[in-house]
Amino acid sequence: MTETVIRRAGPGDAAVLSELGARTFRETFAHLYSPEDLAAFLAEAYDEARTAADLADPRQAAWLVEDSGEPIGYALAGPCALPHPDVTPQCGELKRIYFVRGRQGGGLGRRLFAEVMDWLQAGGPRDVWIGVWSENHGARRFYARHGFEKAGEYGFRVGETVDREFILKRSAESFSKDASHFAQSRHNLA
Repeated sequence: MTETVIRRAGPGDAAVLSELGARTFRETFAHLYSPEDLAAFLAEAYDEARTAADLADPRQAAWLVEDSGEPIGYALAGPCALPHPDVTPQCGELKRIYFVRGRQGGGLGRRLFAEVMDWLQAGGPRDVWIGVWSENHGARRFYARHGFEKAGEYGFRVGETVDREFILKRSAESFSKDASHFAQSRHNLA
């Protein structure tokens, strides 16, 4: 029997996260890019030193999903860096959430997503932003089910290729309503 664990990643996880990030990006998107564009992007975005810097940044958090010790998914969140005029320093962003091929579905994504949203809202309700490839219809439906709405678009560069990326937002007010509803539901069960 396997045991799946979602845990916060620490500084010692930089190499694993770097490799897992590059692997899941390749599995998901490699067919869209030339080998040169893909290699340039992976070298920048998933470099082990950059991953270590992300893990050392107290404003960010990363999670690993492991099945019997094998890394199968991860997420990264922190301050929002998306190019939108309504983004403020208080805004949070789900920067990355990926699973290896064959491990999507089955509820692990929802569990990981919930962990990230809880962390992003720990200091009180705040706007949360997500960038998602315009053609990733499954992800867009998932985020829509969780209250995210399209707020804009921008060009996401992968090497020399520029993809159309949607900027999604869920307002702090909607998180406040969810928290109030959850608290009332817990009170009614007591």
